[in-house]
Amino acid sequence: MLITRRLEFDAGHRIPDHRSQCRHLHGHRYAIEITLSGDVIDAAGDSSNGMVMDFSEVKALARAHLVDQWDHAFLAWRGDSQVVALLQALPDHKTVLLDRVPTAENLAQTAFAILDGVYRDSYGNRLRLERVRLYETPNCWADALRPLPR
Repeated sequence: MLITRRLEFDAGHRIPDHRSQCRHLHGHRYAIEITLSGDVIDAAGDSSNGMVMDFSEVKALARAHLVDQWDHAFLAWRGDSQVVALLQALPDHKTVLLDRVPTAENLAQTAFAILDGVYRDSYGNRLRLERVRLYETPNCWADALRPLPR
C-alpha cells in the first residue's frame, strides 16, 4: 500500500550558472510530497489500525527532520561563494548550505536522502520511503524515487 502526505514551506535559492532569471536570488512556495509504502496495520485497539502510518506522524517526522530546517531559509550551494559570504554576513540569517546546486532535482534527492532513514521500518510494517516529489512551482516538480532492486 502507498500513502502520501503533502507539506508546504517557503525558501529562497538561486541557480548561479543558470542563463535566465533563476541565477538571481529569489524564493518559492515549495510543496513536498512524501510517499511511503508498507503493510496496512491490522491490530484491533491500536490507534494505527487500518493505516500504513498515521498522516500526522508522517508530517511530524518530515517537519522535524527537513521542513522546519528549510522553511524560511535560503538554500545555498556551498560552492556559491559570493552568496554564502553575503548570507554569513547577515546576523542570525537562516541559511542551509547544500553540497549541490539547489535545483528542484537536487533538492528532491537531498530530501529523499535525509528522510529515507527516518521512516524506514519505524512502524513494524515494512514501512519505507518510496518517493519524494518536490514542487518548485505548482506546474514544475522533481521526483526522487527509490532505486529499483537489481
